Amino acid sequence: MAKDSFLVGLIGAGVGPSLSPALHEREADRQDLRYLYRLIDIDVLGVRPEAVGELLRAARDLGFDGLNITHPCKQLVIGHLDALAPQAEALGAVNTVVFENGRATGHNTDVTGFAASFARGLPDAPLERVVQLGAGGAGAAVAHAMLTLGAGRVTVVDALADRAADLAASLNRHFGEGRAAAALPDRLPQLLADADGLVHATPTGMAAHPGLPLPARLLHPELWVAEVVYRPLETELLRTARALGCATLDGGGMAVFQAADAFRLFTGREPDAARMLADIAELAGVVGAPK
Repeated sequence: MAKDSFLVGLIGAGVGPSLSPALHEREADRQDLRYLYRLIDIDVLGVRPEAVGELLRAARDLGFDGLNITHPCKQLVIGHLDALAPQAEALGAVNTVVFENGRATGHNTDVTGFAASFARGLPDAPLERVVQLGAGGAGAAVAHAMLTLGAGRVTVVDALADRAADLAASLNRHFGEGRAAAALPDRLPQLLADADGLVHATPTGMAAHPGLPLPARLLHPELWVAEVVYRPLETELLRTARALGCATLDGGGMAVFQAADAFRLFTGREPDAARMLADIAELAGVVGAPK
């Protein structure tokens, strides 16, 4: 008999505003599943990100079926897992952990989630020169997605030079030499002047981290702008870019498609992504599905 009861959760910092519980539970309700999705906020618990291993063990002992993992634990969690799916191993970042037969296996649904959202929302965007801001766990996934979609070259910009260089080196090993480069933020004016598009993959713009991740004067109408942040759906970056005439993509699609992939991993059931897109639009206070 197929399992019809699931306990899952999300480990991360400042996850209170997350829409993941509602997205998962609404889809589960439509499929007549008993499905509880719990938030495990390290800020509320008063523990450091390095405590992710203890939280993982506690969740497994308590009978959780799986966990989503978000900032700042996507890379720290790896050392506490029994196995990694190939994509998570290539990325060095995990956003989904499945507990099965006493083992914890790490997956990454951010890559497929962002790729599906981008293909849906910016299908005709030029991809020869892409600038990406942010080289953390989400940044690694998004850069892989962009190169998988056919980007000619992705330049990863991060204030931490080693982090950007490590990601660029990993991308070049995986996709071929010259497909990725690293840069510090002081090169953004030159890079964006010649770029086709900008992908934003830092926490700036989230409810807890409001503001712009770069000076507004660096944006121009020939640039498309894709956002990873989805709460709020319209970040200050997207609002500013849209006012300048840029084609834009909000983070809602990535949130939905990665959640749908995680739901499939947790339950073995096929989610309806179209229904989930309508859910996130409603939950985020937007009339109609995200465009």
